[in-house]
Amino acid sequence: MHQRPPDPDAGRHPGAGPRPGPLELVVLVGLQASGKSTFRARAFTGTHAVVSKDLFRRARHRQRRQMRLVEEALGEGVPVVVDNTNPSPLEWAPLIAAGRAHGARVLAYWFPPDVAGALERNAAREGHERVPDVGVYATLKRLRRPRRADGFDLVHEVTFDGHGGFLVRPLDDDEESARDVDPPRSGHGVTSL
Repeated sequence: MHQRPPDPDAGRHPGAGPRPGPLELVVLVGLQASGKSTFRARAFTGTHAVVSKDLFRRARHRQRRQMRLVEEALGEGVPVVVDNTNPSPLEWAPLIAAGRAHGARVLAYWFPPDVAGALERNAAREGHERVPDVGVYATLKRLRRPRRADGFDLVHEVTFDGHGGFLVRPLDDDEESARDVDPPRSGHGVTSL
């Protein structure tokens, strides 16, 4: 899956196409350097179009462009994963509305904050990939755990497994039961609990 499209509209739906089953809009929620992009690459490559503001850093209206790409993919029946910090309902609300407008299941994947770990991973980044520490702290101030009450159909918690992979478990406002969960595929360092 490519990381940087060569022109503004290149890679609208990289590696993804319509697939059997329900249409999905996946929203990743967590600090910078929390593992969201690595998890996304392992769990959703080839099944979901990737929309990330990191892929169009120089765009003038990044939010507008993000929503256009989400709407286009969903309108074509292509599942979408939105790979940004998405720290609060301010970011989630338009995404949830877009998903609902297209009849998609809207799923949140929550990466609980580990500030020390995020700062350490961020410090290892180079160039424009590295975020100033103040940016991580600013996101932390706005960061809120997503809940089904926010409009998500399901909420999953994603943590590192200590072996280079991830553990995924379902959550709800009062802890979600595993019986109505459709987690991402296991393998490639992703283990569903």
